[in-house]
Amino acid sequence: MRPGVLRTPDECFANLPGYPFDPHYLDVTAEGLDPLRMHYLDAGPADGPVALLLHGQPTWSYLYRSVVPVLVDRGIRVIAPDLIGYGRSDKPANPTDYTFARHIDWVRSLVVGLDLRDLTLVAQDWGGPIGFSVLAAETDRFARVVAANTILHTADPDLADRLTWAVHGTGDSRVVLEEGLVDYLLYTQRAPELQASLFVGAATVNPLPPEVLAAYDAPFPEPAYTAGMRQMIALLPLTRNDVGARIGRRTMRALEQFERPFVTCYSDGDPATRGWETVFAERVPGAAGQNHRTIAGAGHFLQEDAGPELGAAVADIIATI
Repeated sequence: MRPGVLRTPDECFANLPGYPFDPHYLDVTAEGLDPLRMHYLDAGPADGPVALLLHGQPTWSYLYRSVVPVLVDRGIRVIAPDLIGYGRSDKPANPTDYTFARHIDWVRSLVVGLDLRDLTLVAQDWGGPIGFSVLAAETDRFARVVAANTILHTADPDLADRLTWAVHGTGDSRVVLEEGLVDYLLYTQRAPELQASLFVGAATVNPLPPEVLAAYDAPFPEPAYTAGMRQMIALLPLTRNDVGARIGRRTMRALEQFERPFVTCYSDGDPATRGWETVFAERVPGAAGQNHRTIAGAGHFLQEDAGPELGAAVADIIATI
């Protein structure tokens, strides 16, 4: 492990509720940095269809703990990585080591390194922008997509009045931003310490037990370990000129050519992503004629509020299309 990279001690992950999975690791690469160790879950039959479950900020593969058994019981192999900076994966201590492009490269490196094919991408939160961009670069490896409470950063003016949380350009040089989004971004950059459990607990419909909230904090035993969590919010593209928005527009152009099944599975209680399910359904050819789902009684982290229901929906999609 190179200097300046933190690795959460294994004892931090002992006896986490509902998370009996063995760890797996692969060294992944991104431009400008030495290889880093990425953790991933690998559960289910080795010869089964593969579901790639991607989390976002500030969670890790623990988020999918009630989804994984449902898929495995249906004969599906599950690969659920921890993004670099999260979970059991390595955590560079320098915030500027984390870029949107590198997150894409790291996940792409995992997909290529494991030679995953005929993939079903299941993406939530930042797992969408990252996973969709990996799909754009490795399209032949992906058979279908399940988009669950996620977005694609573009800041395009044509998103005006389409999203519950506004993030779009207007005119030649102005933007319209949801106040709550700006408040969130500023808080995460100014707070002396960040606690993942506070964000997760605030974005579910059902209260989470203390031991579950503690599991979300387990990867971050000291403030130095949270550099990636904090920086990911700073990477949020708010203008058309942001490099992340340019990546998002390039990825959207790729999705506009994606004719394989693309199914949205959004909850009814997540204003932060509300409206994107319609945008994707309209702009991705593979979304036409699909049985798009709405999961009732769930918040942004629908895996916590309705994990088995999400798992069943993904399994049905894999089995039928």
